[in-house]
Amino acid sequence: MSVDSWKVTLPCTRAEAEAIDAGAIEIDAVLMTTEEVEDDREHWRLDAYLEHEPDAAMLAALRALVPSAAGVEPLIEALTAADWVAMSQEGLEPIREGRFVVHTSAHPVPPPPGGRAFLIDAGRAFGTGHHATTSGCLAMLDRLAERGFANVIDVGTGTGLLAFAARELWPQAAVMATDIDPAAVDVTRENAAHNGVAGIDLVVADGALSKAITARAPYDLLIANILAGPLVSMAPELAAIADTGATILLAGLLETQREQVVAAFAACGCTLDAIDRRGDWTILRLTAGAERYVPATPPDPKGRDGWALDI
Repeated sequence: MSVDSWKVTLPCTRAEAEAIDAGAIEIDAVLMTTEEVEDDREHWRLDAYLEHEPDAAMLAALRALVPSAAGVEPLIEALTAADWVAMSQEGLEPIREGRFVVHTSAHPVPPPPGGRAFLIDAGRAFGTGHHATTSGCLAMLDRLAERGFANVIDVGTGTGLLAFAARELWPQAAVMATDIDPAAVDVTRENAAHNGVAGIDLVVADGALSKAITARAPYDLLIANILAGPLVSMAPELAAIADTGATILLAGLLETQREQVVAAFAACGCTLDAIDRRGDWTILRLTAGAERYVPATPPDPKGRDGWALDI
């Protein structure tokens, strides 16, 4: 079989893994960290997936992320398409959050009574529901089911899962799903077809500055499951497209980053309503101010590379 991509594996600590997960890292690879031993701060793993065989410069850049692995030879593997399919489904048991079940092709399950099952296979985009941030957002959305939303946006949609949940909960609402990565938007379109989800507008966009997004504003429900740094920098533009009293769900941040994110949105007139903490990760629900927020200066889109959360 032909080689489709490469995988580099190095050991790391939990602190190094958290720094990788929380930071915008300019490396041409998909980075994933995994806890090797439950509740053990020292035994984690970094897996880097690349389109090309790693050269010395790439290996040096990956080593720099995990200083604790100094002296350890990286494991380098050539991956075929079959390898990707096997890895993407390995260990991904169905998850259940409220009325929602999320499963892969390898572990199909029926929906619960009155609920909805989504088939989301791991692959080119992230957000299968198995990461605490995505499952936490699903739970938050489920708890909002009785509210009436008319205009919903999912910024950094990944696989489209959260947009699909919004469409299920509020079938009459307008729903838009955006991502900075065109591949993620393609995956969302494919997943929508697989799950029989219709009526979601898909947009490739950097943050909330696209005309396609602002033309549909204001939104009464905003979902942004990305990273803490981009959430802070994007707070003014997200608040600017929010309707008065809109509900805002934020995720992709560690508990240690919560105060910084809350403060950034408080400066834009938003108030914190609820927190769902899942391990080291935190999901926030906020309410936009009683008046539409207007930024004092135009939002600065610089430094946005890598704002989508890889989960």
